[in-house]
Amino acid sequence: MTEREQEVLRLLREDPMIPQQELADRLGISRSALATHISSLMRQGYVMGRGYVLREGPYAVVIGGANMDICGRVHGELRGGDSNPGWVHTAAGGVARNIAENLARLGSDTRLITAVGNDPHGQRLIEASQLAGINMRHVLVLDGQPTSCYLSLHDGSGEMLCAINDMSILESLTPQRLAPLDGLLGAAHALVLDTNLSSQSLGWLFDRYGHLPLFVDTVSVAKVEKIRPWLPAIHTLKPNRLEAERLCGITIAGPESWPMVAAWFHRAGVKRLFLSLGGQGIYYSDGEQQAHLPVLPSPVVNVTGAGDAFMGALVHAWLQGMPMDQSARFALACAALAAGSEDTVFAGLSRAAAQRVLEEYPC
Repeated sequence: MTEREQEVLRLLREDPMIPQQELADRLGISRSALATHISSLMRQGYVMGRGYVLREGPYAVVIGGANMDICGRVHGELRGGDSNPGWVHTAAGGVARNIAENLARLGSDTRLITAVGNDPHGQRLIEASQLAGINMRHVLVLDGQPTSCYLSLHDGSGEMLCAINDMSILESLTPQRLAPLDGLLGAAHALVLDTNLSSQSLGWLFDRYGHLPLFVDTVSVAKVEKIRPWLPAIHTLKPNRLEAERLCGITIAGPESWPMVAAWFHRAGVKRLFLSLGGQGIYYSDGEQQAHLPVLPSPVVNVTGAGDAFMGALVHAWLQGMPMDQSARFALACAALAAGSEDTVFAGLSRAAAQRVLEEYPC
């Protein structure tokens, strides 16, 4: 599905009876161009006949952080206490939001639940996410609170020198505010949580929806402890080496330790583990099937968004009914596409693009 087709589909989901001319005007394209996109969506099965009747299918709900990424990079060496020539780049970010964008770009029906301020950053986050195909209808927009921001400063080589994150608005995503969305959450075919959520909200979600496939992104070593009491409720967990060590207490020194770590997590109740090993690739296990896959030898430009692409691909693969080994390879291909892009989320992500990567770099 192209970016334009995703935009058409988003508008049709909001108003299936929208007149064709109005739809074309909102997109800023001609009616003939719109007809071409509609025909393509019909061939793909997303639009079913007249009246823009939309295909109903499985959907995922992603809950967690969304923030504006503000990155500053000096041209040369940073001089403290002075104004440094360089460039500043802003983009929509946040772990949950990035996972949701990857998932939507792969063609999955994706709804994001997060909190943003009623400010320019919040509006930009919503607009950028909608353009990427994410359903943002249930985002909490709050007056008097700033939208989450992640501010980083880098030297001329790209190395991060320091960063500041302000994600306090996520504390507003309480069980009381999530409870009215019970119908949406309970009917989801997958729930994706990141540990930027408060312990209280995570506990409420695990307790209430533990019967659903729950995918968890651990985010960081500092935040991974939040999920320790709820490991038995987790369907799919994707920690990196340090996050896994923090939870299981086993030093991950080499290949001989990977099965031991997986066994610990399965005893704790986690159904599927995808252990990120950095440059060594991934080790996956469901207790019966396990394997190690190396990183694909594709070009690397920016690894920042690779993990989010990997998780988004895992969720998409689950919704599509892919077996675990195929899911792991597909997710690695999506991560490789993200790592080969300057942007955190690769705008050209698709199942076809991932398949081309696997054909070029089989694993």
